Amino acid sequence: MTIKTLLAGAGIALALGTAAFADAHGPTKLGFVYVGPVGDGGWTYEHNKGRLAVEAHFGDAVETVFVESVPEGPDAERVMTQMALQGADLIFTTSFGFMDPTINVAAKFPDVKFEHATGYKRADNVSTYSARFYEGRAIQGHIAGQMTQSNIIGYIASYPIPEVIRGINSAFVHAREVNPDVEFKIIWAYTWFDPAKEAESAKVLIEQGADVILQHTDSTAPQAAAQAAGDVVTFGQASDMAEFAPFPRVSSIIDDWAPYYIARTQAVIDGTWESKDTWDGIGPGMVGIGEITDAVPAEIKASAEALRDRIASGEYHPFTGPLNKQDGSAWLAAGETADDGTLAGMNFYVEGLTGEIPQ
Repeated sequence: MTIKTLLAGAGIALALGTAAFADAHGPTKLGFVYVGPVGDGGWTYEHNKGRLAVEAHFGDAVETVFVESVPEGPDAERVMTQMALQGADLIFTTSFGFMDPTINVAAKFPDVKFEHATGYKRADNVSTYSARFYEGRAIQGHIAGQMTQSNIIGYIASYPIPEVIRGINSAFVHAREVNPDVEFKIIWAYTWFDPAKEAESAKVLIEQGADVILQHTDSTAPQAAAQAAGDVVTFGQASDMAEFAPFPRVSSIIDDWAPYYIARTQAVIDGTWESKDTWDGIGPGMVGIGEITDAVPAEIKASAEALRDRIASGEYHPFTGPLNKQDGSAWLAAGETADDGTLAGMNFYVEGLTGEIPQ
């Protein structure tokens, strides 16, 4: 079932019963645990937009709380516990490193529902959800490979987890497809949000010859660094980052969590919530592609939009063979597509990428 279908049902249920539920039981209480500040301009900013959309959709039938800039570790468990003790019915934990704390706290509060973003551990009262960001990375790589003049593309990576590795591989495959001479230089920042470190990473990559910067970190600092450097292309991450358009930011990956948050809140209100895994992409609308600006030549823009549409329709899968692993061993035969299990646990680079994945 797609998010759009869930929302259609949610709208009917809301009209018929949400007000009565709120009158009888009080508002449904929702908690949101954020790894960064709501003003980061990227990942957390978009999750908080989803929370605000829930408030706008349900009105007085819901009450939301959030805690921002929560470290991934014991402090996250404390924050979640406090939310549960304060009567939260549903808690969204929005970063990979919140996975074990979510499972631990959920075991202590079996009547509270939990939704964990980007993880893989579930329980009877824990669902998981994520977006197929690698679909957007394919489009970024397609544009980047044709925009670079130096043939060096810089990539600021956060942590060496499958989600990030998938993105690197997808961007590289599609950059190489349009430009066989492309080289990726990757810096592992070991942070989701640290503007100073992200800016420094961008500067180092630019000094190494990169004239296109991709990022899997959450702040707009790499955009600002590229803007200061001059003729360097960037892409918005998680949010549109349109304040840097039309250049250096020439497009973006936009995470749209609002439909999912509304649908899952409605399920709690209706008493139909159940533990499940959701992994949606461009087609269902969880991943959006920000405007491709006129800084991108018209023919490249047209081919990127065509690629977006092929991915959205299911006609094309970003990991379609022939593809080998970095060591040259066969991975996908011609026409074969990667299965979700392999993608979910991806721990290898594709052929052509240099360097090792940190352990």
